[in-house]
Amino acid sequence: MKRMISRTTMGLAAVALTVGALAGTAHAAPAAAANSGDPTLTDVYIWATNVNLRQQPTTDSPRLAVRSKWWGDAVCQTQGQRVHDPAVGTNNWWTAVMEFSGSDIAWVNNLYIRGGEKIAGVPDC
Repeated sequence: MKRMISRTTMGLAAVALTVGALAGTAHAAPAAAANSGDPTLTDVYIWATNVNLRQQPTTDSPRLAVRSKWWGDAVCQTQGQRVHDPAVGTNNWWTAVMEFSGSDIAWVNNLYIRGGEKIAGVPDC
């Protein structure tokens, strides 16, 4: 039993470190409100749940965080690996997002961002 509790505690600690690496002390904005991040960047909304934010615009890249129904600041977008989700479609456009101005950048496929294949108002990288 002690071994099981220890493994559970270590697993939870690893999850907390992974989430904290990108999040710092920031909290996601409510789904109905826009992000109050950098006004010079375009706010984008990840509408889906359990979306992986990656180090590079490919699913082979390390996952930095997982977000659900979350607002972020979009830095730019570029074409990367084509992603296919049977429930949503296929897209090869990825957006670089930040939790707030100056935070780490992570990539999310545009399939999971409100706005379509290529997000209006977000410049190309």
